[in-house]
Amino acid sequence: MKVIIPLAGKGTRLRPHTHTVPKPMLKVAGKPVMDYVMDDVAKLKGVEQVVYITGHLKGVVEEHARTAFRIPGVFVEQKVQDGTAGAVELARPYVDQPVLIIFVDTIFDADLSVIETSTDDGIIWTKEVEDYQRFGVVVTDANDHMTRIVEKPSTPISKRANIGLYYIRNWKLLYEGIAHTLKQPAQKGEYFLTSAFQYMIDKGAKIKVIDVAGWYDAGKLDTLLETNRVMLEKGRARVPKAGLTNVKITEPVRIEDGAKVSDSYVGPNVVIGAGSTVKGCTLRDTIIGDGSTVSGCTLTDSLIGDAAVVEGVTGSVSVGDHTEVRVPRS
Repeated sequence: MKVIIPLAGKGTRLRPHTHTVPKPMLKVAGKPVMDYVMDDVAKLKGVEQVVYITGHLKGVVEEHARTAFRIPGVFVEQKVQDGTAGAVELARPYVDQPVLIIFVDTIFDADLSVIETSTDDGIIWTKEVEDYQRFGVVVTDANDHMTRIVEKPSTPISKRANIGLYYIRNWKLLYEGIAHTLKQPAQKGEYFLTSAFQYMIDKGAKIKVIDVAGWYDAGKLDTLLETNRVMLEKGRARVPKAGLTNVKITEPVRIEDGAKVSDSYVGPNVVIGAGSTVKGCTLRDTIIGDGSTVSGCTLTDSLIGDAAVVEGVTGSVSVGDHTEVRVPRS
């Protein structure tokens, strides 16, 4: 099996952080989002190669993938942002067997081992949601095979949201569908992979629909912070024995080794990165990167990058790497 991971997007909803860090490499609970996904991939049998479709900050992605993951990988740049079908088309020279396609700006709870026994032409994983109008939803028949995908339906024809996780056993028909899709008029300048899936179904393919137990978005600030909370509650919390002076902790919290925290109230749902200094603060629902200094602050719902300085701030902030924000005392 081959794995295709599209990573070319600019992550505009998470600026300023994505000016310097690719969206899939932003950390939740002290770990890059894409690493959670790759941990699941590493458990699968028979994965021969990962094809990374890069673009924005491609060098950063390549360096991380080469050092963090053991599965052999190849990198292909998507120079024109023409959609998900265009991204997967770029992997075509490397695909000669079934493929797992993963969009890694989310974290999911899914048993991918079903791939090993599946006889269907493909699998699409979904998550039932109440706010179905926000998503592309998958419509199924009585046997849980996909019949169509509808983008942002106005009526509740389905609440099973497409989460960007697919296994395609019939890879030849997939690429036939992509070729067909790329010949059609673009939709707002993009070609969608879901159109290729619809082509497959129209040609008689059986694509099984399976619900995941959990789906955690990290594509914008509020959902990233919520996913941070979930991952901390799922076992990523930790508090070191050293580096804390007069600190009250409200779990869950993750403080990396080498951080120094003093005279502060920390938590719940707070991460403080390695080498950071926090002094005289009250923090909750906040992520602080590595090597940053935060002092005299009362922060909630905040994201602070690496090597930043934030002083005297009360409220919510989104501060990128190597940025300084100081509020003088009145």
